[in-house]
This record gives sequence, C-alpha cells and structure tokens, in this order.
Amino acid sequence: MPLLVARDLTKIYPGKTAAPVVDGVSFSIERGETLGLVGESGSGKSTIARIVLGLLAPTSGTVTFDAKPVTGVPQHQLRPLRRRMQPVFQDPYAALNPRMRVEQIVTEPLVIHEKHSRAERRRRCQELLRQVGLDNSAMPRYPHEFSGGQRQRINIARALSLRPELLVLDEPVSALDVSVGAQIVNLLRDLQRDFSLTYLFISHSMPLVRYLSTNIAVLRAGKLVEFGSRDQVCETPRDDYTRQLVAATPEIETR
Repeated sequence: MPLLVARDLTKIYPGKTAAPVVDGVSFSIERGETLGLVGESGSGKSTIARIVLGLLAPTSGTVTFDAKPVTGVPQHQLRPLRRRMQPVFQDPYAALNPRMRVEQIVTEPLVIHEKHSRAERRRRCQELLRQVGLDNSAMPRYPHEFSGGQRQRINIARALSLRPELLVLDEPVSALDVSVGAQIVNLLRDLQRDFSLTYLFISHSMPLVRYLSTNIAVLRAGKLVEFGSRDQVCETPRDDYTRQLVAATPEIETR
C-alpha cells in the first residue's frame, strides 16, 4: 500500500482567475521511494506541497497518508501525522528563525511534540547535526553565521528531528549554487538510504529529479501531463512539454 496518495487534487484561489492553480492531479508514493514533481515556475508544485502537508485545503480532492486522511479533517487530528511528514523549503534562510540558535532550531520540534530532558535534546541535536555533515560547534551559533548550504543542512536536521517517514522537499536546492546544491542532493540520497525515508521532491530541474527520483510526475499549468518511472519519463517521454524539459536543462554534477 502506498504511503501517500493524492486523488483528483484541484485548487482554485478565491478572487483570482477561474483557472485552477492545480487541476485534477493524482499520484501516489510507495514507502522508501521518491516521486519527483517537476515543472516550471507557477505550475502549481508548491501548492501541491502545501496541500500534502495539510497546510492548505484543496478546493476538491483528497490526500491520505498511511491510509489516514490529511484533507477534510480538523487541524487537531493532523497533529499525530505532522511528526511523520516534514517539509524542507526552498529558502534556507527564510525558513530559520534568525533570533534562535541552531540548538533551539533543531530541537524545537522535540519541545513541541515530545517530552525530553534538556540533556536528551542536546544529545539528539548533536546526533542530527552529525548526520547532516555539521559538528557541535554549530549549536550555539545563529543562522546568519552560516553559508546557504550549511543553513539548508540545518533545515534538514530540524526536519529529521522527529524521525519522520516522509519529507516534502520543495525546491530545496534552487537557492544554492550548483556545486553546493549537488552536495545537498547527495546528502538527501544518503539520508534516504540510511533512514528508509520517502520523498516528494519538487523541482524545476529535470536532471536533479532524474538523479534522485524513482518515479517522475510532470506538471504544466496545474495539470499532470506525464507520470511514469524515471527511465521511462526521461528516455522515452510521451508529452511534448516533457521532451522540452529533458532537452532544455543542462546536466548536473553530483558525486
């Protein structure tokens, strides 16, 4: 049974054009796999991410996580699910509270969702930082003291603090330069292997999606125009728009 299932998602924002931002999108993600959701800016990718996380209600359609509803339920019922699915957003600086030290940032979810001693939270923070390639010297520092790639590592550490099953990665490397972005993508691949994570990986870059994904969904103007395995979508695309994406985006260097 898939871990995440989205059925016929549609989103129309009140007061805007009648055209849906998301229009009848359906997909599923098996446990331990990565679905790459790729499309140009404005195609509805981030709206889908927010719906999946329960941060935005769809106009119609449903999302289930481990057979439990995410859409159409009161917010308090989502609390047990929130610890099992966590986001990593595009801008690593905007996602961090500039007034909080790294130790506070990484352990904040533990304070909200779990009851641990301060010593246990500190130990967990040290472990998480090590897992994302940082050391204990980061703990007393503030976000502005780090590079963009280091900030995104901190964001990932925070996302992992509750040991989630699903990460929703919304353009997690688009604000970084190519070499640093490649390091983060490799880190995500290693973490998925080590912790049996499931990913919804959102990007405008077909090479990035191809490198990280098991299956690929191509979104254009809110509609899903192609869905299939990584090799099928990238090597024998059926849709003209998919062929344009494959042809137009340069290859990346990873390892």
